[in-house]
Amino acid sequence: MQDTRFSDLGVPAPMVDVLAQQGKETAFPIQADTLPDSLRGKDVLGRGRTGSGKTIAFAIPLAARLAASGRKRRAGRPRALVLAPTRELATQIDATLAPLAKAMGLNTTTIFGGVGQGRQVDALRGGVDIVVACPGRLADLMQQGHVNLGDIEVTVLDEADHMADMGFLPGVTKIMQATPEQGQRLLFSATLDNGVDKLVKKFLHDPVMHSVDEANSPVEAMTHHLFEVPDADAKKDLVRTLASGSGRRIMFMRTKHHAKRLAKQLTSSGIPAVDLQGNLSQGARERNLAKFSSGEALVLVATDVAARGVHVDNVELVVHVDPPTEHKAYLHRSGRTARAGSSGDVVTISLPAERRDVAQMMRAAAIKVAPQQVTSASPAVTELVGEVAPIRHVAPEQPAQQQRAPKQRSVESEGTGGGRRRGRGGRSGGTAQAAQSASATGAAGSGTRRGGRPAEAEGGRGGQRSEGGRGAQRSDASGGRRGGRGSEAAASGGQRRGGSRRASSDVVRGGSAPVWSSEGGYAAGRGAGPESGAGRRRGSRRASRPAGAADRH
Repeated sequence: MQDTRFSDLGVPAPMVDVLAQQGKETAFPIQADTLPDSLRGKDVLGRGRTGSGKTIAFAIPLAARLAASGRKRRAGRPRALVLAPTRELATQIDATLAPLAKAMGLNTTTIFGGVGQGRQVDALRGGVDIVVACPGRLADLMQQGHVNLGDIEVTVLDEADHMADMGFLPGVTKIMQATPEQGQRLLFSATLDNGVDKLVKKFLHDPVMHSVDEANSPVEAMTHHLFEVPDADAKKDLVRTLASGSGRRIMFMRTKHHAKRLAKQLTSSGIPAVDLQGNLSQGARERNLAKFSSGEALVLVATDVAARGVHVDNVELVVHVDPPTEHKAYLHRSGRTARAGSSGDVVTISLPAERRDVAQMMRAAAIKVAPQQVTSASPAVTELVGEVAPIRHVAPEQPAQQQRAPKQRSVESEGTGGGRRRGRGGRSGGTAQAAQSASATGAAGSGTRRGGRPAEAEGGRGGQRSEGGRGAQRSDASGGRRGGRGSEAAASGGQRRGGSRRASSDVVRGGSAPVWSSEGGYAAGRGAGPESGAGRRRGSRRASRPAGAADRH
């Protein structure tokens, strides 16, 4: 079966040519088993281990059926849907599917969270044949009315067991219910537990089942090693040695914080490494994967978010720095190496306290390997590492900072007291006449500062107080800057210094904004009557109201 060529399976010639250009002329077992049925339009349930070539197995019949139907794409109504549990897997699926679809005159797009939906909505409005999506974001766009699944001809569920593990099955069920019942459905999953069997019974019609390997079976071309170390320091040295080889390697950590920290530690020691974990934005994930794929970084430090969907050629070593807690996670992590017929090694590092749990996990995964007591200089380690890559010190990336141009104020706006407030009142400002009348009103009273200290009169330390908020608004004559810094108080003859935001005696933080009245001057808040000789601190912890303030309701 390994010698079966795609052209012998009835694959359309344009796709055969694309696969040949990629060096893929012979079908893998999962492809050779499923393609005869899926190309005839039957529903297929495919069970196979990770890295077995399932993406091409469903990409070929999907593109072939859409091209044969001849229906035109319509805005917001895709013709085929592929559901995947993670962004990484959706991106990888699209990278494999897009060239095949293009050869058949079709287009694709991806839909997932973690990025803005604008481009995704634009793609849907422009018309798209095939959507590769994660359930969460797709459900959001369906609810918003941006996408309608009524024209779906083929639906694919990839890694259905992982979607079940992540709690996506209720959302997947609603999405499947929105697709036409007569459409072709292909489901690929390593296992049928956790509710996957219910999806099969409910949505697949008389499916043909193909199981290349037993569920969660290990890969024959994968060599497993169990290294035991006495303490954390010995583990740290071993990890660095395993990372120092010249080939690509992936190291799995249990937490996002530890993945990020290990990547930084390796990079600072001359081993360029990148991390892949849930706190990264989609752009950062794509940049880090690109560095790893191009060889700019030889080490990828990841959490389980990368255990599904990340396919990079020639990963020679997978290291479980933190052993997983369940056997399925171990197999999916390990499946990043020895993919598509290649060989690879998998190392699990164990501390004495983890020995029992690791042994149980290995038994559940059907992995038989003898533990070895090692150090970073043990022959078993150095033989596994092979050629050591030269030390390369890479300058850390500096986060881009957005620089804002300073706000320019026109003379006219400053002359009219156009200061900006942050309080409830928003902006406050008045005309030159209002400011002059306010000067007279302010001079008639003796408003108090915070703490009861009397405010200075005209020509004193602060000059004339401007009525208008934190920024200290000015009249035509003052024309100073916000905050009182360098304000030239021509009317009062004084220059305000310091400009403390807290010292302003006419600002009521959290209360009403000062508003000009031609009869009563500025009203700084509630409860201050025109007869009051000194501002009271009612409703404000930071400043009192000016004398002569009018009520504002």
